[in-house]
Amino acid sequence: MNFIFISPHFPHTYWQFCQRLSQNGVRVLGIADAPYEQLKPELRESLTEYYRVDSLEDYDEVFRAVAYFAHRYGRIDWIESNNEYWLEQDARLRTDFNVSTGIKSDRIRGIKEKSAMKRYYEEGGIPTARQILASEGYEAVCHFARQTGYPIICKPDIGVGASGTYKIDSDEQLWAFFNTVGEGVGNYVVEEFITGDICSYDAVVDAQGNALFESMTVWPPSIMDIVNLRLDLAYYVDKDMPENLRTWGRRTVKAFGIGSRFVHLEFFRLDRRREGLGEEGDFVALEVNMRPAGGYTPDMINYAHSTDVYKIWADMVAFNESRTTLGEQHYCAFASRRDIYHYVHSHDEVLGRYGDRMVMCERMPELFSAAMGQQMYTVRLDSLEEVKDFTAFVHEKLQ
Repeated sequence: MNFIFISPHFPHTYWQFCQRLSQNGVRVLGIADAPYEQLKPELRESLTEYYRVDSLEDYDEVFRAVAYFAHRYGRIDWIESNNEYWLEQDARLRTDFNVSTGIKSDRIRGIKEKSAMKRYYEEGGIPTARQILASEGYEAVCHFARQTGYPIICKPDIGVGASGTYKIDSDEQLWAFFNTVGEGVGNYVVEEFITGDICSYDAVVDAQGNALFESMTVWPPSIMDIVNLRLDLAYYVDKDMPENLRTWGRRTVKAFGIGSRFVHLEFFRLDRRREGLGEEGDFVALEVNMRPAGGYTPDMINYAHSTDVYKIWADMVAFNESRTTLGEQHYCAFASRRDIYHYVHSHDEVLGRYGDRMVMCERMPELFSAAMGQQMYTVRLDSLEEVKDFTAFVHEKLQ
């Protein structure tokens, strides 16, 4: 089996995908723009061959790299990056090289554009927030806001995280939004504002869309506020998953017709009853991401479930099944700090209190710091109460 992994060096934990593939007997071929000698030794050992391009943004150059591998090793069975940024390019490469083990260009819109996702949710009978295209104009969006009530959320149709997102509280703010984005208004969708935790259904699914592994991560209600207001971030992988989230997660995978992937599906867990959506505690679909959760979340999933999701994913690729076990179940909690704040408890005090349960402790890459802070602590715990105590201890600030 010939597997081309695009950008296997970033995020820096992704070498583990390549290593587990290699251990399963898969020939792993890497394409990236980093010098070979800068790759982690574990990654270099996992790759049969590496092709360096000047820029992964240059499609022609990446195309030539794939063509080289096809000429040298024969038919390409997989092309994958597991990275949101390259999903569209991955799909184009699969289309051009007739690789059938992933999403092709004719279906990429449905998993990249928030407006296109709505159709799949509706066809699957999955509750989701009401939405309107900003391109319908100020008056139409005003009418929409009067139906849903303010606030409303204006966000890019294509994009992840909080970048470019606006929370609108009045007609006046909406008018200001239209004036600010100008001709770019066609790139935005507008949705009703839903309050509650964001819970993700993280899963590895086989070629038929059946879950080989499932996990839930609980995120703060607003990453937008964390970025814009420079708040501290905390989130955790739960040891359990509510059955209603499991049901909606599996139903969403089937509705989108997805197979042979690691998926990260986001849902609101309602904090109150909302007409037409559900009762308190019910789940409402937010958006789909057809790749693993970002940052260190795959590693946190491993610590929570005493398993190896990199191996489960590689088992799916090689065997269309999981040959990896789960062990003891825990909570795995992440809490980070920003250098601009002064905290009650020193770094050494955090280590002293949680050192025996600390599974990761490091400075965050600059690329992630806006959303995730500069210093992170990740621990494995046994109860939700311990998670809350840990977060409070790390984040307590000096007045």
